[in-house]
Formats: sequence, structure tokens, C-alpha cells
Amino acid sequence: MAVTLKDVAERAGVSRSAVSRTFTPGASVSKGTRAKVERAARELGYLPSALARGLTTGRTKLVGLVSNNFRNPAFLQIFDRATSGLQAQGLRPLLVNLSEEVDPVHSVQLLRQYSVDAVIIASSTLGPEFAIRFREAGLPTVQAFGRAARAPVVHTAGIDDVACGRLAARTLRERGYRRVGFLGGPAAASSTQDRWAGFREDLSHHPEIAVTASFADGYSYAAGRAEMLRLLAAGPPQEAYFCGDDVLAVGALSALRGAGYGVPADVGVLGVNDMEMAGWAGIELTTVRQPFAEIIDAVIGVVAALLADPGQAPVSRLFPCTVVERATLRPPP
Repeated sequence: MAVTLKDVAERAGVSRSAVSRTFTPGASVSKGTRAKVERAARELGYLPSALARGLTTGRTKLVGLVSNNFRNPAFLQIFDRATSGLQAQGLRPLLVNLSEEVDPVHSVQLLRQYSVDAVIIASSTLGPEFAIRFREAGLPTVQAFGRAARAPVVHTAGIDDVACGRLAARTLRERGYRRVGFLGGPAAASSTQDRWAGFREDLSHHPEIAVTASFADGYSYAAGRAEMLRLLAAGPPQEAYFCGDDVLAVGALSALRGAGYGVPADVGVLGVNDMEMAGWAGIELTTVRQPFAEIIDAVIGVVAALLADPGQAPVSRLFPCTVVERATLRPPP
């Protein structure tokens, strides 16, 4: 049977409240009592319950890690970094899947039922109303990969997606591509909108380059493949495509190669993220790197700061993108 607080109190010869205070950070307890309790706990193999301590302190140290795209392999890297980083801070991650959620009010109720102390939104497709509702409910909230804003409603950390689109356009035109396509994720996603805006803006200064745009139903391999198959059914492909996410690009690669096109001999493909899979043999995707580790580390730092001082004004933290050369574009000049 599990060792209880009562067992430790009896072994140490102290009250149960003295045991509780010993394992409550900041609580008052004498050195002698602490020594007796800690010795009894070691002898019995007792570990204090985090949930019980939360009832005493009013703080659970639970941080809701919220996303709505568990099918994208990039999020395995994100969750890995986020969960280990939170645990290193003495916090407890709680993964929350909002893939089918459309009501931010219900999402707030769900998280409050778990008594989380803070929320991390790891998504570019959950609308700003989710972040607003979480904050209005008194939950310190940080959005990773959210849209950068001069006056953000919550703390955000990510890349400038407009600048990402510009970088992608410059990369393709500097390699001599003159017919290019943007294959984005869901048209309603802020990341899709901003990457397309930056891509279009850069190429608007180069009328010699023809530009098309299309949008997949989601950020997934199946959606990227289906959209590329639709484009191929309508006519020959462009010379190169900027795909708004690596997982879309991998789906597009599959469709192109299945239709007999060589990459990059016939068609170039450029992704975004630099997820681990992008470097696998047989894929070797040239991509715009989004620095996941730096972004997540910044998010965790903000969460820790907000738990200490919830009144901090929201700010956006932006990280630069770079192109990672592999094997799906013409080499640079």
C-alpha cells in the first residue's frame, strides 16, 4: 500500500500538519521537526503528492500545453522540448488536444477544470479569441508560433511569417525560377496568410516572375499531397513551389514523384519549419528553418516569469529564419 502523510507523521512522532508544512515550500517549520520528518520520509519511501500540495498552496504548477494539430510531426519536436523544459522548471505539463474545438469558452472551462496555473497555446491556427478568453479567465497565457503584433493581447513567441514569405520568394527567384507557386495551409490560418503576403509582396517587384497560389485543407501530409494532385490534374506544375509547412511539402513531393516529375530536376520544392523528418534520406527537403528550440525556451521563460508576476504587459518575441540547404531546389548561384 502507498505510504501516506499519516504514516510519516507517526514514524516521526509529529503531527500531520507538521509533515505537510515540511513539504510545502515557504511554510514555517523548525529545523528539528524538518529533520525528523525528512528522515521518516526517507525510511518509508514517502513522496509528497503534488495534487495534495496544490490543494494546500492553491497552485498546482500544472501548465496547459494546448494545440490543435497533433497530426503534424513537427509538433512531436515541439512537445518534446516544451514538456522537458517545463519539467526542468519544476512545472507539470498537461497536453490538451483542441483539434475539434471551435468554442473558446468551452476550452476555458476544460482548462479550469484541471486547475492549470498557466496556458501555452502552440498553434498558428487557433484564433486570437482563444488567447483572449484564457487571459480574461485569469490564466497567464503565452502563444507559441502566434502572429506577431505591435500590441499583442497575450505574450507571443515565434517568427515573422511575412519575413519568412519574403525569404522564400527571394530564395526561389535568386535560383532562376520564373514560374512559382505558393502552396499554403488553411487559408484562415494567420501563418498561411502572412507567409503568402510576404511571398506575394517580394515577387510583386519582379513582374517577370509568374506567381500562383493554392491552399490545402490542413497542415498535414495528406492535405499537401491532395492539393498537389489537384494542381497536377489541372495542368503542368510550376517550376518551383513554396509550401507553407514541411509536412505539406513532403505530401507535395510524394505527389510530384508519383506523377513522374523529378525533384529538383523538373520541379523545385521549398518548405518551412525544418522538422526532423525534413532531413531524412529520401526526403532531404530544402526548407526555411523555424528555430523551435529557441522559441519554446523563450515561451517557458515567459511562463515562469508570469507565474511570479502575472501583471506583465504582453510582448511579442521574434526569432530570425534561415534557409537550410538540402536537395529539393536548384543549388544557389
